Amino acid sequence: MDFTLTETQQSIRALAAEFVDREIVPHIQEWDRRESVDLDIVARLGELGFLGLTIDEHYGGTEVDMLSYVLVTEELGRGDSSVRGIVSVSLGLVTKTIAAYGTEEQKEQWLPRLTSGHSLGCFALTEPDSGSDAGSLRTRASRDGDDWVLSGEKMFITNGTWADVALVFARTSDEGARGITAFLVPTESDGFDAKLIHGKLGLRGQSTAALSFQDVRIPDAARLGEVGKGFGIAMSALAKGRISVAAGSVGVAQAALNAAVEYSTQRTQFRGPIAGKQLVQELLADSAVAIESARLLTWRAASMVDAGATSKELTLPASMAKLAASEAAVAVSNNCLQVFGGYGFIDEFPMGKYLRDARVLTLYEGTSQVQKLIIGRALTGVDAM
Repeated sequence: MDFTLTETQQSIRALAAEFVDREIVPHIQEWDRRESVDLDIVARLGELGFLGLTIDEHYGGTEVDMLSYVLVTEELGRGDSSVRGIVSVSLGLVTKTIAAYGTEEQKEQWLPRLTSGHSLGCFALTEPDSGSDAGSLRTRASRDGDDWVLSGEKMFITNGTWADVALVFARTSDEGARGITAFLVPTESDGFDAKLIHGKLGLRGQSTAALSFQDVRIPDAARLGEVGKGFGIAMSALAKGRISVAAGSVGVAQAALNAAVEYSTQRTQFRGPIAGKQLVQELLADSAVAIESARLLTWRAASMVDAGATSKELTLPASMAKLAASEAAVAVSNNCLQVFGGYGFIDEFPMGKYLRDARVLTLYEGTSQVQKLIIGRALTGVDAM
């Protein structure tokens, strides 16, 4: 594969980098301490087209390729994972899924609002008792005439208290994964409630919520896709979503390395900059190699999307990219904090935030262990016990 960026891709990457440096980086420690980003950033993301990347212009989108979306996501991750998460979920998991599976009426209703930033979406799959085993979810949707009535709970839902629409996966029969259906639920619906989760280790600026549905009534027109096909819709969305998480992971790692390189050239110990110490250079070198390896795996997966890979064909490269990049983000952030010594341990410097934000990347949209099972199954054709 040729990973030489086109002029358009280079321009999009530069636009994202300039936006991040101007409007995100100066605020990351403030947002982290107060546990909320400034929501004005959503409108700016919409104005720049970052909430409509890859979506048809008819719906207010920005018609670019998947690699361009990945380049923007990496830059947002370099700035603040909390902001990156807004885009990865609202655009990557919700808007793109509506574009792929929605009726024309659903697209007209939601896509212009989502691509402009006037509305945000959340992806409501995980539950208190079903995370990695999403096929065992318990939230139920029961048919009542022309309507559906939803009852249940969801957990760890990104954008949960900010979203205007929730893409909810609910059980419509007792046939396991084949009994799950997807619904577009306005968060203003009677019986819908979202509670912010406080005290997170990282992603403190992000809205992460517990959702509850108490006899939420929605019309059948809010059903996304066929009855019983929701699990496949969720897995298809997550396959591409893992590429976005991988890109954001690369961004976090790059931010940590950039900070460590700058600090090591300025910090003097033993009559010279610590950048000249062999073991410091080892930490930086190991980090640079891990970042570039993860970046190439991520770009490869994105390029396969652009080449028309099916969801099945994408499963392995997406899992490889997500596994490598999320684990690299943790290792690189840890290495680079070490370069800072004791100063890395206080929040006057961003190293602690990078490490805390990186840690969750190995957990959501499929833990590292789940990615290994996916990769192992693809290699052997045998399900792990």
